[in-house]
Amino acid sequence: MGLAIAFAGTGVRAQDSGDATAVAPEAGKEVRVGYRVSAPFVMRDGEGKLGGMAVQLWEKIAEELGYTVTYAEYPHIPELLKAAETGEIDVAVGGISITEDRAKHVDFTQPWFDAGLRVMVDESGTTSFGDIWTGLADAGYLKSYGWLVLIIILSTIGLTLFDRRFDKNFTKSWREGVAASFYSVMLVVTKGSLPSRSSLFGWMGKIFSAFWLVIGIAVFAYITSSVTSVMTSLAIEGGITGPDDLNGHPIAVFTGSIGEEVMRNEGIDTRGYDDVDAAVEALRANDVDAIVADAAVLEYYKRQNPGHGLDVVGRIFHPDKFGYALPYKDSSLIFPVTVTLLKLQEDGFVDQLEKQYFGDER
Repeated sequence: MGLAIAFAGTGVRAQDSGDATAVAPEAGKEVRVGYRVSAPFVMRDGEGKLGGMAVQLWEKIAEELGYTVTYAEYPHIPELLKAAETGEIDVAVGGISITEDRAKHVDFTQPWFDAGLRVMVDESGTTSFGDIWTGLADAGYLKSYGWLVLIIILSTIGLTLFDRRFDKNFTKSWREGVAASFYSVMLVVTKGSLPSRSSLFGWMGKIFSAFWLVIGIAVFAYITSSVTSVMTSLAIEGGITGPDDLNGHPIAVFTGSIGEEVMRNEGIDTRGYDDVDAAVEALRANDVDAIVADAAVLEYYKRQNPGHGLDVVGRIFHPDKFGYALPYKDSSLIFPVTVTLLKLQEDGFVDQLEKQYFGDER
C-alpha cells in the first residue's frame, strides 16, 4: 500500500511542480543511509570506500538534491529494513526487492532495477569416492564385489596348491608362493592374462589358460561397466540445471533474503549464509549443491571469478524489482527522491550504470 501511495503521490506532485527546486525543499539536509554489502550493488574497496550500482545511483540522487549523507552498515536485509521502518535511518540502499509484505512496513521509491532469482552450481568438482561407493551399494554391486573378493582369495589359495603340486619350479616358500599366485590371479582380473600353464599339461594346459582368460575378461568388464553405470546415474540424478532440479538438494541462500523465503516456501532444504563468498565456499566444499540468490549478484560473481569453475544455470525465476526503502510514515524524502530517480532513468543515467556493471548481458 505504501508503494502504491508513493507512486500515486509522485505522479500528482510531479505535474504540479514547475521546476527542479520543488523536488528538493530541504537541500542541505543530512540523510542517514543504511546499506548491506552485496556486490555489485553495494561494495567496499580496499580503502573502505563505498561503491556499487545502488550506491552510485543513490549518491547521484543525493548530489542532485543537495543532501549530505552519512552511512551505517547492517548485516542482513531484515535488519536494514527494520532500521528504515523505525526511522533509525532515512533511506535503505542496496539490492532490496520490493514485495507486498515489505511495502506494509516501509515505503519504496520507483523501481530502478529488474531482478529475479537464479541458480549457481560448481562445475569444477568431480564425483567423490563416497558418492560412487554409496551408489554401488544402493545398486547392489558391493555384494557382487564381495563374492568376487572371496573368489579371488579362494583362487589364490587354489592356484598356490596347484602350482606346488604340479610345477617343480614353483617356490617352496608359502609366503612367496601365495604372493606369486595372488599376482597371477589379479592379472586375470585386471588384464585378462595369466602366465601360461600349457607347458604343464600340453593341450589341457592351453584350455586351462584360455578358461582363465575368459573369466578375467568377464570380471574386468563387469567391474568397469558397474562403476560406469553408477557414475552415469550420479551425473544424471545429481545434476542441477535450473530451479526445477532443486528438490532433494541442500541449497545455499543469503540469510533474510527473498531467495531464502522462496526456497523455504517451496520446501527446499536451505542453509543460510551471510554473503556470496561464504555461500560459494560452502558450495565448493560440497556442503551444499547449489546457491539460489539474486541473478545479478551471482552473474557478477561468476564474471569476477572466472577461474572458480562456477556457472549460473537455468532461467530467472521469481522475478521482482529493486527499490530504495524509506520510513513508511512522515518521510519528507520519498517524493523528491522518487522524482529525481525518475529523472535519472529518463536521462539514461541508470542505463549507463547498468552497462558499467553488467555490460551488454542484461
